[in-house]
This record gives sequence, C-alpha cells and structure tokens, in this order.
Amino acid sequence: MPFLSKTTGSPRYLGNPAARARPLWQFLQTDGCRSLLLILLAVAIHAPALSGQFIWDDNYLAHDNPFIKSPLFIFEAFRQHLFFDSFSAHYRPVQNLSYIVDYFFWNDDTFGFHLTNIVLHAASGVLLYFLARRLLHSLFAEKLSIPVRSGAAFLVALLWTVHPVHSAAVDYISGRADSLAFVFASGGWLLYLRGIEAKSRGLRLTLFSGAACTALLALCSRETAGLWLIIFLLHTLGFSRKTSRRSKGLLLASCVALFAVYCGLRQLPEQRQGSGPTPGWSSSVRMVLMLRALGDYGRLMVFPANLHMERTVVDNETYGSHASWQHSVETEYLSIGGLFVAGLLGVGCCRGGAGRKTRIFGACWFAVGFLPISNLFDLNATVAEHWLYLPSVGLLIFAAGIALDVPVRYRRALTIGACAAVVALSLRSAARSSDWTTPEHFYKQTIAAGGTSTRVALNLGQLYAERGEYVRAEKCFREILAGYPDYPVAQNNLANALFHEGRREEAEALFAKSTKAAAEERKEYPRTWIAALNLAGLHDQQKDVTGALAILDKARAEYPKTWEIVSFEAEVLRNNQGPGAAIPLVEDYKRANWWNYGASLALGRLRAQNGEAEKAEAALRDASRLDMHEVEALNLLADLRVHQNRLADACAAQRRAISRQPNLPREYLFLSRILEKMGRTAEAREAIAKVTELQTSAREFGRVAVD
Repeated sequence: MPFLSKTTGSPRYLGNPAARARPLWQFLQTDGCRSLLLILLAVAIHAPALSGQFIWDDNYLAHDNPFIKSPLFIFEAFRQHLFFDSFSAHYRPVQNLSYIVDYFFWNDDTFGFHLTNIVLHAASGVLLYFLARRLLHSLFAEKLSIPVRSGAAFLVALLWTVHPVHSAAVDYISGRADSLAFVFASGGWLLYLRGIEAKSRGLRLTLFSGAACTALLALCSRETAGLWLIIFLLHTLGFSRKTSRRSKGLLLASCVALFAVYCGLRQLPEQRQGSGPTPGWSSSVRMVLMLRALGDYGRLMVFPANLHMERTVVDNETYGSHASWQHSVETEYLSIGGLFVAGLLGVGCCRGGAGRKTRIFGACWFAVGFLPISNLFDLNATVAEHWLYLPSVGLLIFAAGIALDVPVRYRRALTIGACAAVVALSLRSAARSSDWTTPEHFYKQTIAAGGTSTRVALNLGQLYAERGEYVRAEKCFREILAGYPDYPVAQNNLANALFHEGRREEAEALFAKSTKAAAEERKEYPRTWIAALNLAGLHDQQKDVTGALAILDKARAEYPKTWEIVSFEAEVLRNNQGPGAAIPLVEDYKRANWWNYGASLALGRLRAQNGEAEKAEAALRDASRLDMHEVEALNLLADLRVHQNRLADACAAQRRAISRQPNLPREYLFLSRILEKMGRTAEAREAIAKVTELQTSAREFGRVAVD
C-alpha cells in the first residue's frame, strides 16, 4: 500500500525492488551516464598500454621527429610530410600537431602519449553514440520509440569502443591518426546537424563554419577522412528527407570547395613519388585478394582471436610443404568467408522491414570504407586491423538494422547477448593492449601470432644489436637475407653486427655491397643512406680520411636532406682540418633546413671552437628555441658565457636548463660550479644538496624496481 513521505509528499513503495530500481534504470539511460560508461570502458581496457614504450614508428614520430619539439613548428607541420626521411607521401600535419602538445607536456614520457591516444578513442566512442542516435532517428523516423533507437545507438558505440580490432589505432602511439580523423569528422557532422536545427542565422553560420573547420582538420589528420565526406554526403543527399534540393546543392559545393582547400594544402610539402614499385597484380588476382580481405575483416569483427601487425592474405610460398598448404587452405577459406560477408550484406539490403533503410546505409558506409583498402588499389599491405576503424561502424549499423527488425519479445535476449559480447570483447581488448608494452614483447607476440615479416624480424634484430646481443641479431638478419638476399637494410645491419663481433673484413665487404645495393634501390627502401655512413665510418677508423670524405660527398649528393650524413662529414672535417673547414658545410645545411636542432647545435659548437663567440651564442640561442626540453644548447651557452666571465648570464642560462630538466643531477652540478665562481656559496651548497637528493631518489627507485 503506497503512503506519502512526510518530507517530500511523494509516494514510496516499500518492499517493491522494481520500483526502487526504476530511478537507477532511468539514470543508466541518460546521455551523461552512457558517455561516462564509454569513457571508463575505453580507459580500462586500454590501460595496460599506458606503461608501453616507444615501438616501431613511435621512435621517429613521437621521439626523434624534429617537427614536434617546439610550438615554433605549428605552421611548419603543414609544410612537411608525416615522415621526413621516407618515400611515404602521407600528409598528416594534425597528427604532428598532436605530438607537439604531447611533447610540450610530457617530454619523452610515453605515458602521456598513450593517454592522449586513449582519450581520443574514448571521445570517438562518445561522439559516435550521439551521431548514431541521430542517424538512427533519421533512418527509422517514427517506426521505433526514442528509447529503443537511443539504446541501439548506445550499443553500436559500446561495441565499437571495446572492439579489440582497434587496438593498433589506440595502443600504438603512431596509430592515432585514425582516432584524430574520427573525432574531427564525427564532431563536424554533429555540428552540421546542430546547425540545421539552429533558429538564429548567426548561430547557424557559426556552427556550419565550425563543421567545415573540423572537417578540414579531419582531412589533415588522415587521408581516409575523405571517406567521411563521402559517407556524410551519402546520408545527407540520399537518406535525409529534411534537406531541400537547394540546400543539397550548396552542401555539395561546400564539400567540393573544402576538399579543394585540402588539396591545396597538400601542395605545400615537396612532392614525392609515393611508395615503391607496384606488385603488378592482374584484375583477377585483385578480385581474389579483395574477397580474402573481406573474409579476414569479417572474421576479425566476429571472432577477433588472432590479432597482430603485418597481416597478409597473399600466398608468398609454394604449395610444396605442409605449412604452405595449410596457409593456402586458410586464405581460400577467407575467400569463401568474403563471399559470405558480401552475400549477407546483399541479402540484408534486399530484405524488407522497418530496418531496411538502416541496413542499406550501414552496408553503404562499410562499402565506402572498405573499397579503398580492398586491394583494388595499391597499398603498403593487403590487410591491416586499424584500417577497420572507420568501416567497422558501417557493419555495426548494419547489425543494428537487423536487430531492430527482430520481434519485441526477442529483443531482451538480443540485448543480453550484446552485453555478453561487450564483456568478451573488452577482455580480449585488454589482453591485446598488454602486447604493446616493450618492443621485444611486441615483436615476439607478433611473430607468435603469425605476423612474421621482414620488417618485424628486422626490428627485432636491431633491438638485439642495440642491447649488444650481436649473435642473436646476426641470426635474425641472416634469416631475412635467406629469403631476400638483396635486401640492403638487412645487409647493412648484418654488417654492423659482424663488425661488433670483430669480423671486420667480412663486415667491410658487406657494407660495400649494401652501399651499392642501396644506391640502386633507394627509391624502394627508406634510410638506405645508413650503409654509406657505416662504410665511411670504417674508412675513418682506419685513418683513410680521403676515402671517408669521398663516400660522404657522394652520399650527401644522393641524400641532400639527411642531417646524419652532413653531421658525420662535418665531424671528419673538424677532426682533420679544424672547425673552420666544417662550418660552411653545416651552415649551408642549416640555411636550407632552419628547423633542424642538431644543425644549430653543431654550428654553435663549431663557431665557439673557432673563436667566433658572438656567432656561436646566436646559433646556440637559436638551437635552444628549436627544442623546448633539450638542454645541451643551454649548457654550451652557459659554458661559453663562463669563459667570457659573464657569470650572471651563465647562471641564467643554466637555470633555464634546470627548468627544462629538473631531475638531472649533472645540471645542478654545473650550476653549483657557476655559483661558486660568483661567490654565492650558500646557493652552490643548495645545488649540491639537490644532486644528493636526486641520486638518493634514483637509487631508491632502482631498489624498489628490482624488489
């Protein structure tokens, strides 16, 4: 029997669990609660990657990349390709801008870079929820209640957010281009939809302008954002009933103008040829590979058990061995799977029902996202898991169109099944996220999962070489060369391992061979200049300065933008002819590449050694601005001022260095010496005390880590 509360006057139902649970259920259906759940799940399942180190391309893009070291490069990022020293034509300035922000706040702490990736993915999931809710409303109209459509949109976003196939786009720092494009593209779409509803003309114009800007940022994040434009136009022009013909025409013209602006931005960097030679596949082979890719992607969406980088659907071996026959059976099974997926999409689009429009749109979304990665066009791989980041949304919308046509009495069972799938996918995502911790663990897990390739083996061998395990490195490089005997990068790395093992003659012969091969194939393989650099290093060690300079001159002519070659040649000249002989070489390079921190630093050091104090100071000040966390230029500047007896200026420069690297004991040691010269003994003692404190903390940390 209901009674009135004395304090509120509202009815209470004691002993009725359903009534008490109703407010909680209503809260769980709110947008705020759902958004929070998406964010928490995204963070929880990808948390294992937060402790991950730089892996693979991370070492360049998020660590060595010169264009992320200072906010001065915000505009320069639009004038450069993503990879400076590569044949890749990727133009993703917004990705570099995101690394500038990370580097500004986190320096080399990978935790911050991984955190940004997870935040971007969580934001993508939330934006997908709001976008899917609006899309389902336009596709279903009044055929379904608002709570049902909203719940379906939430499940689409939830399944997409926790799906482990997106691991490479989230747990891999270099994979964030997908989520950047997703955030800006979906955000721009929502701004456009909000603009349509705005009653004020000024607000409408502001929202439309914001949508255009975010769409341009999406295009500058990843090239596939162009597919977002196509999907957006497909929905607006083909599925939306509220847009007039005039509005559709203006919208189409605006999208064309927007894409033209993006194409204009792509002309800013120096034009490149693109990737290496094409495989030359016939149309029939491409059709088979397209079916295999479709089958592989369909399998990964339903049962993402075998996840790894370097996926392939190409038979590289003959059918002679049992292993190759087994691989052939698997790839042909993928062809059958591809036919099944295509058939399912076709039947779903043809079948009637209230959800038919949704199924058609979902299938179109997937088709637009899949065709560019279907092997009908040349790419650097035949399949890749992170390529599903956008197309997978279409498959989930297609699935929602099927589920919403199911009779009402079965929907609860479907919801329970979807929740079970969320739990299973979340556990698999967390397990996959743990693969991205250390480079060695990642490469070994990739190989164990079937991702054996020359690039994986090469990276693993290079890792062993960096740790001084040259015998293990040699084994990796020889295995690569057994299959690809003319691969110059593997030849060079093997020669380097042999050199450190003391086998100098064999190493020199292999360096010469790899240098020749690199000269012939440098358009196909990046960073082949390393072979010439190593060969010149051998000649320099043997006091053959003329031979070393001849090799470096030739290499510099072939790779004029490679600082490592110029730097080593300048060092050889300085050691043998004095700093004055090296200055013109470094100065010419610096003039053509103003952004290069290493060149400014080297120029400042050379001018100081040559007695040009004023010019040295200018070069060092320039270098200090080009890297917001590097302290070597400030150390040299402080040392230069000490020699000029400008102790106050030296102290100021060294304090700036400490503000950049407050946890380095040597910085406080140098400061203490400057303060002693200035007669500020008490402050010098404080600096020494800070050194002791940091060293004690480092020892304690090392002991705890070992324990």
